[in-house]
Amino acid sequence: MAETDLELMRRISARDGGAFETLYQRYAPACYGVALRVLHQAFLAQEVVHDAFLAMWNAPDAYDPTRGPFRSYLLSLVHHRAVDAVRREERLRARERRANPEPPAVEDVMEAVAEEADLADRRRQVKEALASLPEEQRRLVELMYFRGWTQSRIADEEGIPIGTVKSRVFAAMRRLREALS
Repeated sequence: MAETDLELMRRISARDGGAFETLYQRYAPACYGVALRVLHQAFLAQEVVHDAFLAMWNAPDAYDPTRGPFRSYLLSLVHHRAVDAVRREERLRARERRANPEPPAVEDVMEAVAEEADLADRRRQVKEALASLPEEQRRLVELMYFRGWTQSRIADEEGIPIGTVKSRVFAAMRRLREALS
């Protein structure tokens, strides 16, 4: 029978490495998920999880079972450490920007005009390519890419099978690719 978290924490207080390993295996994936959601960087998330488990090992009495479940305590510990890591990284980036400011960009007016003209031309080409599609394909592409509908929603709203939606969108994208290449 699996030991409870409280029993494992009591064993960790007695410096039992096996109990620590059991808790680590039980909670490391969830802790990593919390840290990764906050940090968006795998190596920082791993570091935060490592630090949280090390803190738990070094101060097992910090967990007070009267305040809630162990899982909540540990995930909260990881979350707070992850937020601290985000703040630390932001401070380091700000310090780096102050120490190494980027030189002011030299604005090339002709380049901006050329880019704007190219963008307008590209927009016109896309509109023409869309207009050249058969109505049944054009409508589905517009619903997906301009309204953000999923293929499932399109199938439901249009009353057609999802396979039909997929094949029409695929054919439309192939035609658009050919027209715009």
